[in-house]
Parts: sequence; structure tokens; C-alpha cells
Amino acid sequence: MAAVISLSAPQMATTKPAAVRRLLIGLALAYLTLFLIVPLVAVFTQGLAQGLEVYFAAMVTPDAVAAIKLTLLTVAISLPLNVFFGIVAAWAITKFEFHGKQFLITLIDLPFAVSPVVAGLALVLVFGMQGWIGPWLQDHDIMIIFAVPGIVLATTFITFPFVARELIPQMHEQGTDAEEAALTLGASGWQTFWRVTLPAIKWSLLYGVILCNARAIGEFGAVSVVSGHIAGLTNTMPLYIQVLYNEYQTAAAFAVASLMVLLALVTLVAKSIVEWRTQWEVADLHEEGAQ
Repeated sequence: MAAVISLSAPQMATTKPAAVRRLLIGLALAYLTLFLIVPLVAVFTQGLAQGLEVYFAAMVTPDAVAAIKLTLLTVAISLPLNVFFGIVAAWAITKFEFHGKQFLITLIDLPFAVSPVVAGLALVLVFGMQGWIGPWLQDHDIMIIFAVPGIVLATTFITFPFVARELIPQMHEQGTDAEEAALTLGASGWQTFWRVTLPAIKWSLLYGVILCNARAIGEFGAVSVVSGHIAGLTNTMPLYIQVLYNEYQTAAAFAVASLMVLLALVTLVAKSIVEWRTQWEVADLHEEGAQ
């Protein structure tokens, strides 16, 4: 996570006239209201347009329950994988010097540069029936594309950078002195990680987990390509919302969409708590340093 800079009140003061400050703040609030708050309010308004009975009924249909379960299952699998690989990648990049380090960093950033739809198509070309290893998978009765494994692979690929990208700056700034001291005192590599490295990166790790979780829940493009849109089997919540909307079941579509909005708001609150906690710890470190 980027280092948090603590600014005193005089440093934060601006020389801009009060009218200019009010204008800028008003423009920012108007922009946020128009493009963020109004659409979110519209989702709940449309979802509740036909009453609470229709609203809750839309969430307990078999297809809706299946979509919710599949979304949670996908997150439950892809998130731990990304946490593990993110920690490993960040550890390798920040603690060791080796040929190809820059190439590894580029690979980590690849999902940011590649369209999710292209990522989904790449998975189809590799694991599909006509793909590179598709015939072998078919001979062994293994389904990747148009099945849950394909959805998990697509989600994991798209969300891979979030944990690693939060950890790399933190671990780079942290350096290797603490780990080297622990090893000198007789700690094993595992003990060094659990007692030295992990406590130092816990908030950056949690921040990355929150971002990864939010992205995994809302992923649409790559999952849409590899899912096959099989009702009750391979439709995640975003795909199911699209199906409902295309079938003109507007109230049901917005009802399920409102559930995703609630999940997003919970994620936002968790993100804010982590940011506040990080700033609080940084402020404490500054006070200890001043003393």
C-alpha cells in the first residue's frame, strides 16, 4: 500500500480564495452525485418498484440462489489462491535479486492491461474443446470451459494483481533487515515470516484482499466468455442480472443488482476501516519517532 503521509494543519491550508474552494468542492460533489449516488439510488428504487414481496422473491428463486452460491464459491477459491501467489510473488520480488525480476513484475501487471474478454478468449483457446489441451481434457472427462473451473480460472486471472500490487511497495519499503536479524538469532524461515514479515504487512495484505474480493464478485467480461451462460449452473450474479434484464424482468434484475451494491458498500466500509487503521498506526510511529 502506498505510504501514508501525515500532514499538519498549516501544510494542508490552501491559498485559494474561498469562492474557488467552494466551487471546486461543489463540482466534485455534483460529479459524484450524478455518476455515483444517483445510479445507486436508482438501483434500489427500481428493485423495490413492485414492492418488497417481489423484491425478496427475486432473490430466492432457484436460479438466483444458484448464482449467489456460485459467486461466493468462486470468491472462496480464487481469493486464497491470489493471497498465496501474491505473497509469494511480492516476497520473491522484494527479498531477492534474480534475472527476470522486471519480467515477473510485468506479468503481474498483465491482467490490468488485457481486456477481461480477451483473457476469457485466451482461456477458451487453451482449455476449450478445440483448444491446445482441450482434446486431452475431453478424453479424461474433465470440463474446464463452460464449467465452474473455467469461471474460477478466469476470476483468478483477472484479480491476481491486487494482492501482489499492494504488498510489493510495502515489503520493498520494509527492506530485509528485520528478516536477516531474525534468521541470525536462530529463527526458521517459517517463524521469520509469521513473526516478522506478516505483522509488518498485515494491513496492506488485508487491503489487497478487500480489493481482490470486490473485483472477484463483480467480474463479468472474462467469466461471461468461459461460463456458457448455463442457467442454474454457470451464471454468477453479474451474468444472472444480465439474463434477467435481457428477459425484461427489470424488477428482479435490479433486486439482485441491489444485493451486489450492498456487498460493494460493505467492501467500501471495510476498505475505509483498513485505511483509517493504517493511518492511525503511521501516526503512532511518527509520534514515537518524534519522542
